[in-house]
Amino acid sequence: MPASTPRRLRAQAVTMLLFANLFWGLSFPVIKAVLLLEGRLIPDASPWFYTLYAVAPRFVAAFAVMALVRACRRRFDVRRSEIVQGVVVGLFAVGGMILQNDGLQYTAASTSAFLTQAYAVTIPLWIAMRSRRNPGWATWASCALVVGGVAVLGRFDWRLLRLGRGEWETLVSSLFFMGQILWIGDRRFAGNRPAEMTLVMFGTEAALLSVLAICAAPSAGALAAPLSSGPWIGLTVILAVFPTLGSFTIMNAWQPVITATEAGLIYCVEPIFGSFMALFLPALFALWAGITYPNEVMTSGLLLGGGLITLANILIQLEPPRS
Repeated sequence: MPASTPRRLRAQAVTMLLFANLFWGLSFPVIKAVLLLEGRLIPDASPWFYTLYAVAPRFVAAFAVMALVRACRRRFDVRRSEIVQGVVVGLFAVGGMILQNDGLQYTAASTSAFLTQAYAVTIPLWIAMRSRRNPGWATWASCALVVGGVAVLGRFDWRLLRLGRGEWETLVSSLFFMGQILWIGDRRFAGNRPAEMTLVMFGTEAALLSVLAICAAPSAGALAAPLSSGPWIGLTVILAVFPTLGSFTIMNAWQPVITATEAGLIYCVEPIFGSFMALFLPALFALWAGITYPNEVMTSGLLLGGGLITLANILIQLEPPRS
């Protein structure tokens, strides 16, 4: 950990990031339900439109809430460095979420949740190459455990050496999330205020995703159809409040306290929550929204892959990397 970070502050950061993981874990079965519901409400749309229209509204709502709060408090000042960081982080997040959510249409929510954590390996590799410094045995051991967990959860076919579309898209999305994590932890922006940067980030995501959703819409009616659905609105509100406002506000405020490598491995806890919720939430969402979405089943592959990734996270906590 950074030499200037007290252990108590670091412990608080880890605890808060675990809460962010809890909210993100909720997002996987919720987004899967939204995608299935949109397929029923707009049967003539493309998978890309379903993806974009599942993501864009949550950031539009989150940006509107933050902007309204700031307007009520008469706080309108945003520094140039906060704009730069917020825009870049938002662009990385948009790329990651588009690929991740499209991949959710071709793989299970629990598998997507685990494969997203591939940045736990790419972050220390990138930092090691850039700084030309060995991050330590604990980091490399954790990376090896994550690679094993990803191979198991991604149902990697060693004979054909290929992954399915959903798995590939999820793995590529993790590279964008890596960029997001690195820019949030960049020491050049250490003086930025988290709330202001998050506002710019949400604004970037809301604007870009809305434009892409409108361009991908088969008709104006396709944009209006979900707005008459109570379950779609309810699921979107859940996404806007917990995995968006809740998780990203916590992430942007507390991640800079620890190293990017450690943060990437802490985020590996997210799929544990996501897989647990996927065991019982899908049936509830199916009953509410009138869709076919069965609960997932705890399999030996899920236990093995999840166990390896969890072990990697525990190891890095016992031997945290230096800044």
